[in-house]
Amino acid sequence: AWYVPCLASLETLQELCRKENLRCNSIGITNRSLKSYEVEYLCDYKVEEGTEYYLVKWKGWPESSNTWEPQKNLKCPLLLQNFLSDKNEYLSRMRESKALKVRNHVKALNPVVADYIVKKAKQRIALQRWKEELNRKKNHKAMILVENTVDLEGPPLDFYYINEYKPAPGINVINGITTGCECTDCPAEKCCPKEAGFILAYNKQKKLKIQPGLPIYECNSFCRCGPDCPNRIVQKGTPYSLCIFRTNNGRGWGVKTLQKIKTNSFVMEYVGEVITSEEAERRGQLYDNQGNTYLFDLDYDSDEFTVDAARYGNVSHFVNHSCDPNLQVFNVFIDNLDLRLPRIALFSTRTIKAGEELTFDYQMKGSIDLTSDSADGLSPSRKRIRTVCKCGAVCCRGYLN
Repeated sequence: AWYVPCLASLETLQELCRKENLRCNSIGITNRSLKSYEVEYLCDYKVEEGTEYYLVKWKGWPESSNTWEPQKNLKCPLLLQNFLSDKNEYLSRMRESKALKVRNHVKALNPVVADYIVKKAKQRIALQRWKEELNRKKNHKAMILVENTVDLEGPPLDFYYINEYKPAPGINVINGITTGCECTDCPAEKCCPKEAGFILAYNKQKKLKIQPGLPIYECNSFCRCGPDCPNRIVQKGTPYSLCIFRTNNGRGWGVKTLQKIKTNSFVMEYVGEVITSEEAERRGQLYDNQGNTYLFDLDYDSDEFTVDAARYGNVSHFVNHSCDPNLQVFNVFIDNLDLRLPRIALFSTRTIKAGEELTFDYQMKGSIDLTSDSADGLSPSRKRIRTVCKCGAVCCRGYLN
C-alpha cells in the first residue's frame, strides 16, 4: 500500500467528519465529541434589542455551523480581545469611523470590517500552526516565533523546513570521513584546524577570532573530544530564539533576534538544496523574473555547486539583504572535508540588540577567500535582471546585484 502525509489540519479533518456525520476515533471524533463546542474565533458582531451578540466559528465544525451567541455566554477573553483589536486596527487604517450600521433595526458590523476580522483570525491560526511546525522540525533548542502585524499574508505555500543540506541526486555532501582528532584539550593540542593547516577559529569564550575569508574546521563525529568541546559551535545549531516577521517596507518576510547577540557569535547556518552550477543557471532565470534571491554559490575552492534555499531551507531563507549587514558569512568544514562543499555559517559582525533585524550582504563583500581563483568568493549567483535594494542603509548601493 502507498501512504502519503495528510496536509489537512486536524481541525479541517474534524470539520469534514462532522459535516458528513462520521465518527473517527483517531482524530477525536466520537459520539461524545460530536456534541462538544469550543470557540475557534469570532466572525461578526451586532447589537439587537440592547444585547451584544458575536458570530462564533466553532473549532472542528464547518462554517455552516456558525451561531450568534450573546457576549455573556462567551468564556474566551483572548479571542474577544483579538476581535476588538483587529476591528480597531482596520478602522484606524481605513480612517473609517462608522463601524456599526443599522440594518433591519439591528446595529450590525460593516460587512467589510467583518470580512477583514475573519481573514485576520484565519491568518492568526495559520501562522500559529506554521510556528508549531517549524519548532517541531528544528534540531536546536532555541525557539522560532512567527509574527505578522503588517498585512494578511500567511505562511509560504511552497517552503519546507530542513536542518541541513538537501543534496540533489548524484551529489554527496558527506565524504565518508573516518578519522578525527585525539585531543583531550582541543585548543591546546594539534586539533582538526591545525591538521588542515589553519588555526582554531574560536577563542575561549567560543567567539570567532579569525578574519573573513578563512575557513572554519570543527571537530567531527569521529573526534575523541565530547559535545562540550569548544571547537563544536556551528554543528550545535542556532543558539538564539529568532522571529520570522513581516516587514513594513515591501521586503516581504524578515528575521529578527529575540535575544542580544554579542560580536563574533554564531547565529545560524544557510542551508538548502545543493545543486550543480548548471542547474543553478537554469533556476536562476526563473527566479530573476520573480525577483527572488535564494541561490548561493559554493565557490570557496571551485564553482561546481550552489545552494538553493527557495523551496527547502531553514530560518536563513527569510533573512534579508543589507548593504550594511550585521551578519558575515564563513565556510565551515565538519564531517565533509570536500572543499567544493563547505557549510555556510552566519556570524555576527557587531553586537545585535534584542528585537533587531538580522541581515547579510547578498554580494558578500569582504567574505571572499583571497587564495581562491574565483573573483566572486561566496556571493550568491549573479543575476541577469537588476533588483532594486530596499535595505535603507546609508551606504546602500541601490541594487541587490
